[in-house]
Amino acid sequence: MGRKSLTLLAGCAPCQPFSTYSRSARKAKAHADWSLVSAFGEIIKRVKPDYVTMENVPELADHRVFKKFLRMLDGYRIDWKIVECDEVGIPQTRSRLVLVAARKGEIKLKLPKVRKKATVRQAIEDLPRIVAGGSCTSDPLHTSSTLADINIKRIKASKPGGTWRDWPASLRAPCHRKKTGKTYSGVYGRMEWDKPAPTMTTQCYGFGNGRFGHPRQNRGISLREAAIIQSFPRRYAFVKKGDPISMKSLGRLIGNAVPVKLGKLIGATLVDHASRQRKKRKRAGRRAP
Repeated sequence: MGRKSLTLLAGCAPCQPFSTYSRSARKAKAHADWSLVSAFGEIIKRVKPDYVTMENVPELADHRVFKKFLRMLDGYRIDWKIVECDEVGIPQTRSRLVLVAARKGEIKLKLPKVRKKATVRQAIEDLPRIVAGGSCTSDPLHTSSTLADINIKRIKASKPGGTWRDWPASLRAPCHRKKTGKTYSGVYGRMEWDKPAPTMTTQCYGFGNGRFGHPRQNRGISLREAAIIQSFPRRYAFVKKGDPISMKSLGRLIGNAVPVKLGKLIGATLVDHASRQRKKRKRAGRRAP
């Protein structure tokens, strides 16, 4: 890079150990994964980039490793906050901890809020109709998972925004009939047209993995629908033309991604800060004797 180049280091440790969704199941493994946050801090100390950005689940802020990470950013001006994605125009209720840091000059994360939240209807209603296990001929990513006969019956009995408690007893899973399973109401649900979608996870293509049922059609959402809800461009190509579509691997890519629109907003903050710092240097240069 030339002398006038600015450097940015963007990254984060896996979010799953800090998430309330999976934290208890991963307790034994968590400490090893948490150390990756400190490892990111060590890289920053060695590389000394002009800018740093990271994102993770909000629960990270409650851990000592995050406070340690902030101390490792000695010499940087830092701003971090919990961002509600549906408040910045992304059609899902995804909460993220977002941090930006600069070596020179105060930096503030600029995330303009929208007046009206984006909805599932606005995001995906216009996509071609497909069936469970089917694909759109003009867009291979618009593919949904197959459903067993029992799950076809279940989704037909599901109401948008409802739970499996709406089903007749004969359709309820054995685990939900137990006392310990009665609190897990956020699975086997349909999305609602006129509200944001739930958080897209790595298994967002599965009807039984959360509230990932299509609001109207009797299927789980397709990979394309999940990607749109994550604010990817509507024709974004995740694989080369003609390559097979893997629900598992692409679902992981889509669910783990920083929503594209959020990434753009973070980038705009960094570009704006760099621009203001450049103008500040120019003014100082003109004032110099």
